Amino acid sequence: MNSCQANPGKILIVDDEKSMREFLEIMLLKDGYQVHTADSGQSALEAIQRDSFDMLITDIRMKPVNGLDVLKQCKAVSPGTVVIIISAYASTETAVAAMKEGAYDYLPKPFKVDEIRSVIEGAFRNRGAEKVTNPQEGPFYFGCLIGESPAMRKVYELIQRVAATNSNVLITGESGTGKELVAKAIHRQSPRNGEPFVVVNCAGVPESLIESELFGYKKGAFTGASTTRKGMVETAQGGTLFLDEIGELSMALQVKILRLVQEKTIRMIGGTEDISVDVRIISATNRDLEEMVIENKFREDLYYRLNVLPIRIPPLRERPMDIQILAQHFLSRFSREFGKDIHKLSSYAMDILKNYDFPGNVRELEHIIERGVALESSSIILPDSLTLSTYKRSRNDPPPCTAMNLPPEGIDLDRYLMEIERKMLHQALQATRGIKHKAAGLLGITFRSFRYRLIKYGMESGEE
Repeated sequence: MNSCQANPGKILIVDDEKSMREFLEIMLLKDGYQVHTADSGQSALEAIQRDSFDMLITDIRMKPVNGLDVLKQCKAVSPGTVVIIISAYASTETAVAAMKEGAYDYLPKPFKVDEIRSVIEGAFRNRGAEKVTNPQEGPFYFGCLIGESPAMRKVYELIQRVAATNSNVLITGESGTGKELVAKAIHRQSPRNGEPFVVVNCAGVPESLIESELFGYKKGAFTGASTTRKGMVETAQGGTLFLDEIGELSMALQVKILRLVQEKTIRMIGGTEDISVDVRIISATNRDLEEMVIENKFREDLYYRLNVLPIRIPPLRERPMDIQILAQHFLSRFSREFGKDIHKLSSYAMDILKNYDFPGNVRELEHIIERGVALESSSIILPDSLTLSTYKRSRNDPPPCTAMNLPPEGIDLDRYLMEIERKMLHQALQATRGIKHKAAGLLGITFRSFRYRLIKYGMESGEE
């Protein structure tokens, strides 16, 4: 008997090819799964909004809504859903894009029954393995978090303890330590795990737009508001609202967040009625909020409301024993994505990593390994494939910058900084051959923040 029959998973199959839908439906029903089907990307989006699924199996090439669009929307509404991409038009670039958006696996058509069955069963096993009950055993994979150091074991224990409560959580840590992954782990372990996990990057949305992003707006509230639109808070109804970089909010918006936290109500822009919301709030910051409170840059009452359950994520330099397991994890992932047969790092390359301070933390290590895999032509990562400018900087060196002497007549600083930013965006796109997720990673910012900057400088249309 299939192991999933005792506790059947709920699977949505999306394919515009009827024969493929029927083939997968018959196979999975026979294996004891609950199966739903959709004949287009649009039908799939409607199903995802109506219902929750443990797994999504989707074709990639559909019109007008393709499989990547379905993947993105599914992960936005239900991050815990496992997504498997299938396609007769498989390419490395498409596979990488799918993996970057959170796909579990990518299978080219035609595939064998045993092959897809094995992938599905493995995905459900790994999904169940996220709920770790004994954080004393390692090496350790806790959901998407990786590490076996004592510092990370403490984080895992805290996640398990706070997940069962409904109290607000404040996650602190340097950029690149994995604060969003911790927030997702809390959500997945919580009673709200079947409901949405909604991310709001407070630093990635301009101040003029973030209020409407959070609370939504009524039709006619301002020029261009042609319809009523729900905000991110309402979208998270019943689930978790993750406010990333909370320290970047203006004092005016902090007041409205305080009202949300205290009264569990919001009001749309242009609205006259309060809307009750049931969301758990998890916040994160790389700034010292206590210091900001002292400097009157962050409201003291909001700080204490958000900081009910604090979790500090240690920087990578405080857990050097995790470097090897992380590097190996990234190596396996990128070798698979790039279609290369690279299984290890040379001893010298690993020594270089272990002796590096990683100011960019886990995110920086990920990018170093990604570039190493991309550059390496042999079956082992050699030191030459590790970007020299990344790992040769010593702990006491300041980050590299472009020297400039202030001219006697002065400069327009805002314009100067804008030109630097525009140039860096262009160079990042060139370096990654136009792959925006990679370009955002090179600059150490989120994809959403990167795309906003492209639109800001007229380098990309704001239309979807």
